[in-house]
Amino acid sequence: MNTILKDKQVAIIGGGPGGLTLARLLQQQGVNVKVYERDVDQNVRQQGSTLDMHHDTGLKAITVAGLLDEFKKLYRPGVDKAVILNSKMDIIYDEHEGKPDEDFGDELFRPEIDRGPLRDMLIASLKPENIVWDAKFTEMTQSGAGWDIQFENGTSAYADLVIAADGANSKLRKYITDIPPVYSGVTDIEGTILNAEKNTPKIWELVKGGSLFALENGKSIKFITKGDGTLSLLIGLKKSENWLANSGINLTDRASITAWFKEEFAGWNKDWEQLFATDAATFTPRPWYHFPADQHWDALPNLTIIGDAAHRVPAYAGEGANQALADALDLYEALCCGQFETIEHAIASYEQKMFNRSAPITEESVRNTEGFHTENNLQFLMDLFGITK
Repeated sequence: MNTILKDKQVAIIGGGPGGLTLARLLQQQGVNVKVYERDVDQNVRQQGSTLDMHHDTGLKAITVAGLLDEFKKLYRPGVDKAVILNSKMDIIYDEHEGKPDEDFGDELFRPEIDRGPLRDMLIASLKPENIVWDAKFTEMTQSGAGWDIQFENGTSAYADLVIAADGANSKLRKYITDIPPVYSGVTDIEGTILNAEKNTPKIWELVKGGSLFALENGKSIKFITKGDGTLSLLIGLKKSENWLANSGINLTDRASITAWFKEEFAGWNKDWEQLFATDAATFTPRPWYHFPADQHWDALPNLTIIGDAAHRVPAYAGEGANQALADALDLYEALCCGQFETIEHAIASYEQKMFNRSAPITEESVRNTEGFHTENNLQFLMDLFGITK
């Protein structure tokens, strides 16, 4: 094991894909590492949408973690193919008909995996004692060269090195930087429809088990299926930051959200209203924020940050989880494979690499978020896909 972590206790706060991948990588090197996760147990809540893993980030980290063979058993072939529609439900482009099948080893192959199976795979790769459940972070204080960490249930822990992996609404980021997030100008209504084949049959048929984009006149609806038959969707709109709070829309009331959709999406095919005709649908607001692409801070000797906590972006480039796993791999390599004399030097090297990698990704995500919600957004997406018509 690299000497800079010898006899050190490492705490990772947050058991998402980034934190769990980092724990797996450190565990392979014999590091004393624990993941502190707020969930009471592994199965307490439904995991989110499907993720596409990219060759040089997510898949690379999974490979170094020794989990690629397991990943291949769990990913969902064919889900990486998309259908593009206009507001009338006319099919503009269908990758199921024209896109050649790709496979592992192809740089452009982006295999899809549901969050739940990905998380389960990562948890199963860790020793049970390396995950502490029901550990919701509240605060931490300096203690010698490390940190005393407090949790909501009254327990505490000491760590020589703390890694913030606690997501877009991180409670640990403030210990590193006070750089605030920036509102993107776009708010999504995120929806989940259970047993979608029965409850939204027309749309389920159009999605074809993969993803679907419906765009026109500055509005967008994105869909992706999950292996359990759930349909996840994002209804995207260019709105002010406080739009939803001031709109009077009740997202838990079917009549309220249906009335809003009919007015907001007037002129769209009536079949889109099928999304709101079932009690199997739930909706939540998702205003999109990002941290500045040029953000920077000075490295600390005992604390660093990965994933959305470090560089949250809107979900319009498929990069969030991939960048989190890339962070995990880069931080692991700096701590365990580098030639650094101190943890601080390793963190400084990792963070500079992270800044350099995440800056263009932030710019791309913001550019796509804007492009998806311009008046000619359908043309923007066709250009993005390289479609000529």
